[in-house]
Amino acid sequence: MPNPIVYQDDFEQKRRREIIDGVITMMSPRPTVNHNHIVGNIYRVFSNYLYGKPCAPFSDGVDLFLDEKNRFVPDFMVVCDPDKIKNNGVHGAPDLVVEVLSPSTAKNDRGLKKEAYGRCGVREYWLADPENKTVEVYLPAEGRLELHEIYALYPDWQLVQMTEEELAALPKSFQCTLFDDLDISIEDIFYRTF
Repeated sequence: MPNPIVYQDDFEQKRRREIIDGVITMMSPRPTVNHNHIVGNIYRVFSNYLYGKPCAPFSDGVDLFLDEKNRFVPDFMVVCDPDKIKNNGVHGAPDLVVEVLSPSTAKNDRGLKKEAYGRCGVREYWLADPENKTVEVYLPAEGRLELHEIYALYPDWQLVQMTEEELAALPKSFQCTLFDDLDISIEDIFYRTF
């Protein structure tokens, strides 16, 4: 039987860390199934669209060296400048960053990390919320990121209470501001989530 102390030490060493505003911060050790599906769904949409194009999609696990005080591991990012891509990660601001919210990381994703992304020139920032099935889209405004729009996948019990006009007015998709011809289905982002 394995020694539980060795296992615990190994587990602690494998926990992912980020540096946020110069402070080492532990990340959630294991993403939920919903988190995993959302990241995979977003990666699939962008990977298919960007195949053969200069911009590159990166899924969870790739280090982002944003600046001297901030080293993150975003859930998803798109980088259009190939000079920023090195073997050990991305060096400099990605064009698009997506973070999938979890209770343990939401405060940083909405606060210090969003501020750092805005200062460093990220062109679009999304917060995907598995619990509420929403995507918040933030765009740059004077060195910071401001909320532009919130897109939601409504549950059936809410949809049956809406009028035909309300249903017709609900957005079913949206576009990333980086790519005019990429239509992103809200349902596709939350495919196979609970």
